[in-house]
Amino acid sequence: MSKNVTAQEIIEQLNLSPLPGEGGYFRRTYEGAIDIDGRAEFSVIYYLLSADNNRSALHQLPFDETYHFYLGDPVQMLILEEGKPGRELTLGADITGGQQVQVIAPANCWHGSILVKGGSFALLGTCMTPGYMDTDYREADGVRLQQQYPEFSRQIKILTEKPK
Repeated sequence: MSKNVTAQEIIEQLNLSPLPGEGGYFRRTYEGAIDIDGRAEFSVIYYLLSADNNRSALHQLPFDETYHFYLGDPVQMLILEEGKPGRELTLGADITGGQQVQVIAPANCWHGSILVKGGSFALLGTCMTPGYMDTDYREADGVRLQQQYPEFSRQIKILTEKPK
């Protein structure tokens, strides 16, 4: 980038809107043909976390969701899959330091993310096939997940707290 860009400049330039329930900012940029049930073949969005809207609440979707890191500060992601150990990973540009520029959140897993402490923003994108519909989103029950994954209790609490 030729200059330091701010979260607000990205929001304005990309025409992003707050994402109710989940958090962050988004805009659907493309979708495939719509089937008879009103579902797109696929959907693609921009997704931004900022210092003032810094997390994607822990949620579940019925299809795989692929995340792409574009620019900004790293993002910590938590993935909890039934019958498997939970895992944390970092989306970011430092691939030699273990960060990932592309991550798949598997269908029916619980996943959420938060901008690293002190970060100003992260611009991501996500793709889903078939395409996302609002009825797909399932909010996490933090208490139940803390009981099921006690080793991630602190992260679950953060990712299921209602914004203040």
